[in-house]
Amino acid sequence: MLRFLLYNIRYAAGMGSAFHLPFPYAGYLRPSSEHFKKIMAFIAEMNPDIIGLVEVDSGSFRTGRQSQAALIAQELGYDYVGESKYGVGAMASRLPVLKSQGNAVLSRMPIISHRFQYFDEGVKRLIIQACTEHLTVFLVHLSLTYRKRQYQLERLYRLIRKVQRPVFLAGDFNVLWGSREMELFLGATGLCSVNHERIPSHPSDQPTRELDFILHSPELRPVRFFSPTITLSDHAPLVCDFEMC
Repeated sequence: MLRFLLYNIRYAAGMGSAFHLPFPYAGYLRPSSEHFKKIMAFIAEMNPDIIGLVEVDSGSFRTGRQSQAALIAQELGYDYVGESKYGVGAMASRLPVLKSQGNAVLSRMPIISHRFQYFDEGVKRLIIQACTEHLTVFLVHLSLTYRKRQYQLERLYRLIRKVQRPVFLAGDFNVLWGSREMELFLGATGLCSVNHERIPSHPSDQPTRELDFILHSPELRPVRFFSPTITLSDHAPLVCDFEMC
């Protein structure tokens, strides 16, 4: 059995009315260490084998210059890879705080190879490709703009069709026009979503939108899927247990 956890943790900045005090989005500018401890305790409780972390801080002043992914890996026993989500040479990758904002893949199994690739469109451009002995994991955070999102999905299609082994593709897809945006992509790639009932994941306190996805190739069979009711971020986490077919 293999457990996959996907979680957009919002840099452990929290949520709720206090997040916007004393001014809108002020929570992004406060230390996050105490709130991050709660997120790490939740991850430990779930005990996943693979983690896709979206919106993870790699070492800004919010975290005391420590990488959140590295802290999880060290404390809970994972291998990991992570990178800034904005792309090499992007203005955001050179600015304080923003340059530390990225995504990460963590695995109980050794990550034997990885690649950081980048979309040509959008602000959030990172594609993480991480390989264990038997699996390939892609992690993304797609654009808020519909047209750019479609170009990004086209690029993902070209990448995934080259992989001849079991595949996970997970992340915050930002499909603001509804999950029908995904139908053509799923049909073309042959990937399946674990969330057959289209349970929404955003916002976590009263979810109305299905933005987060765990997709898998046919060699992986989901046996249990759930979205824990927890409000440590503005996104609810997704958890799925798999068997190899």
